[in-house]
Amino acid sequence: MRKLLYPIVMSLGVLPLGAHAHGCLKGAAVGGVVGHVAGHHAVAGAAVGCVVGHHRAKVKERQTAQPQAGSAGSKGDAPAR
Repeated sequence: MRKLLYPIVMSLGVLPLGAHAHGCLKGAAVGGVVGHVAGHHAVAGAAVGCVVGHHRAKVKERQTAQPQAGSAGSKGDAPAR
């Protein structure tokens, strides 16, 4: 089984990941380590870590793209009359 999985996993490492891999590599590394420690499930941990890391990167990207909700139009910004 390992002889079959090893070339597949190694080929995934050399594929061009492009711009859609934000957070995937970091999440896969962490997930692989955690999966290995939690019962020799490194490949499954890496796959789940990639998905979670990609999701967290997208959420962070959306939050930085949106302006702060409370910064404009608050009562302290109004000029004195």
